[in-house]
Amino acid sequence: MPPCRTAPRTLQQGLLLGAAVLALAWGPAQGQSSAPPAPRPGPAPRALAQQQQLPQQPTPATPRLAQFGRESASADARRIAQWAFHSGDHRQLAVVVVDKKDAKVYVFSPDGQLQGATPALMGSAIGDHTVPGIGDKPIAQVLPAERTTPAGRFVAEPGTNASGEDVVWVDYDAAVSMHRVRANVKSERRLERLASSTPKDNRISYGCINLPVAFYEKVLSPAVRSTGAVVYVLPETRPAADLFGAYEVPGSAAPVRR
Repeated sequence: MPPCRTAPRTLQQGLLLGAAVLALAWGPAQGQSSAPPAPRPGPAPRALAQQQQLPQQPTPATPRLAQFGRESASADARRIAQWAFHSGDHRQLAVVVVDKKDAKVYVFSPDGQLQGATPALMGSAIGDHTVPGIGDKPIAQVLPAERTTPAGRFVAEPGTNASGEDVVWVDYDAAVSMHRVRANVKSERRLERLASSTPKDNRISYGCINLPVAFYEKVLSPAVRSTGAVVYVLPETRPAADLFGAYEVPGSAAPVRR
């Protein structure tokens, strides 16, 4: 199986605690007993990774916007980030925007503050789809055309890969995660690709999103583990607004790097 994919996930099982309290009260006139029904225990807590659902949280009365500060961003990255906060689509979780065309990742806190931005390595194949069953293929059988980073909206899942390394899952079933860059194969020059000034050489992975070690450990991983995050992987074969159903946020226009 691909090195990004782990064996079946070990999820923390919530402990179902319930208590039934029986109260016996005698009516002063009737002399009859009346016992209130025992409280019904709620559902067992489940990890976000297991239930694959976003928590229902109130949307702030005044919509927030993504604060890019002085960080340059493509028009699509800015548009989707602003829409995610303005619409409340992020459900008060952190927001991660992955711009495949620009080979860049942005991480925002739940209130829209930019926590960091970094170049990243993406799948070597151009495309926004996922090949069915790709997550269960041995690495040697993954064809060059199948090495895509799928576009879409995902709920981030902290976990581990087959080597026991902690990763942030984007799409577990497709074996796509965000993790520290690995420079194991010198001929791939992954560190040099990250450090280059152009995104043209950042397409090298089997589909996973490779990040600088410091960014993964100090920005992405803490954000996901602290508040949870929604990951928006921007498409490269169709308009981003169409994929997410996003609209142009009024008054959010700002100079962007094309």
